[in-house]
Amino acid sequence: MTHPALTPLLELKHICKTFNDTTSWRGRSSKGVQAVDDASLSLYPNETLGLVGETGSGKSTLGRIALRLIEPSSGSVRFEGEDITHLSARLMRDKRQRMQMVFQDPYGSLDPRMSVDKLVSEPLVVHNIAPAQRQEKMHAALRQVGLDPSLAHRYPHEFSGGQRQRIGIARAMVLDPALLVLDEPVSALDVSIQAQVLNLLHEIQVRTRVSYLFIAHDLSVVRHISHRVAVMYLGRIVEIGTRDAIYTRPKHPYTVSLLSAVPIPDPDLERTRKRIPLIGEIGSANNTPNGCRFHPRCPRAREVAQQPNVAKQKVGAIDIPVLCATQDPALLGSDQEHACACHFPHDTF
Repeated sequence: MTHPALTPLLELKHICKTFNDTTSWRGRSSKGVQAVDDASLSLYPNETLGLVGETGSGKSTLGRIALRLIEPSSGSVRFEGEDITHLSARLMRDKRQRMQMVFQDPYGSLDPRMSVDKLVSEPLVVHNIAPAQRQEKMHAALRQVGLDPSLAHRYPHEFSGGQRQRIGIARAMVLDPALLVLDEPVSALDVSIQAQVLNLLHEIQVRTRVSYLFIAHDLSVVRHISHRVAVMYLGRIVEIGTRDAIYTRPKHPYTVSLLSAVPIPDPDLERTRKRIPLIGEIGSANNTPNGCRFHPRCPRAREVAQQPNVAKQKVGAIDIPVLCATQDPALLGSDQEHACACHFPHDTF
């Protein structure tokens, strides 16, 4: 893991993003959807930060804001020590040689009308790399992801899903970026192919020292590639820390519940371990609850409410602590080691 004394490669500070939808189909006004709400994180050189959460948690929006593909409503984005939040399109174009994205759907993200050589070479054309260097760089990028350059004349539909994702990675790596944002890069692949792509990403990182912001909903996938892990719920980072801290000493009840659903490849342990199911579905980003936004689904809040010295109140037919219902918890601790946003984390009581 990268030493925290190093300057972060990427810093997101107090990012908020509201998608405004001023009128509904009935012509009524709407306050919009707050997809990200005061989220901050740092990514260091040669590091992988896993960003996990359910669909609707805001993690993909945050990843796109990191690359300025989406503009934040407020907050700042720093890359390689420079504030890029308000850079012009022309200056951002230069920055994007150093920051690239790999998308979830390897087929949908590749133009089916373009051959592989043109797909992988396109970033070189956009950034005015000399024509004499393009073929050499394109072939090197294909070899880097384990594809034979002699296949470069073929089209995406002639490759398997895993091979298409390798093409997407080659396209992202052809400019030798310092940062890759990987948005669910293996979720559309079979399990065996997932392992191959994850191993490939690890090998590329060892060779090139590229940093990854790895977005996923599968905690078992994130565990194998990440140095640190950030857990996101309804637009907020609710827990962040080293991989070992998150997986062996989780504090936030959301993290604990997600981990309890990850299968263990040991039949005896799998039969005896305790599952902590979440209650209901993730809430709406345009109508977040008061207090802790996780409290309507939180099994920990119901457990703590049974303690005799805890002030509680009724929420519907359920007793929960007053703190959970009325106060939004701050993220406390070091994001380099372990930080959690919970009034009653799992290391209390």
